Amino acid sequence: MLVDIKNAASPVSVAKVADEVAQKPSDKTAVKSTGQIGADFRALRRARGWTLSELAEKLDRSVGWLSQVERGVSEPALDDVRTVAALFSLPVSFFFSHSPDTPESLYVVRAESRRAMSDDSKGLVESLLSPDLGGAFEIVHSVFAVGAKCPQPFVRPTEEAGYVIDGSLTLIIDDKEFALNTGDSFRFAGETVSWINQGTKPAVLIWVIAPPVY
Repeated sequence: MLVDIKNAASPVSVAKVADEVAQKPSDKTAVKSTGQIGADFRALRRARGWTLSELAEKLDRSVGWLSQVERGVSEPALDDVRTVAALFSLPVSFFFSHSPDTPESLYVVRAESRRAMSDDSKGLVESLLSPDLGGAFEIVHSVFAVGAKCPQPFVRPTEEAGYVIDGSLTLIIDDKEFALNTGDSFRFAGETVSWINQGTKPAVLIWVIAPPVY
């Protein structure tokens, strides 16, 4: 799920992103990531269906530079990371929280190594359960605070499924309301969706999205 539940296919306000990034001190220093950040850039770009030139334009960078970053030949500056984070509604820390590069990191995500995809400022805390952003689907651990409500209904070109680990969540699919409780599961594809936690404790869900939207 997107942190701010935006439609993954909707246009991004580059001007708004630029304003947000401009409010922070500029930093053109290249970050050190052994190519991991570039791989994230590529996965995020492909998830949105953007070409190299489309993302390069949003970053005010050349296609050649972006291609080198995605292939791990060059490293982006912190300013570039901030811009990409804003474009995809991710915290900057997401790009610097990779698991240690070990043989198991390609397959396993330890509980203490989950990558945060949002904070609790909007009543929804998400972390990535998949080893990376590539692949045909992504798995997200989502915690909905009591009273948290989807800012607006969303539609995505995806097939999604979920399982309620704890608590309860009201899911609205095409104006049909479903009260989900611990142990319940769901699936939808292409419908208009919204949600609200009307329970008395946080709702904890596992959410699977195909293809990835982050």
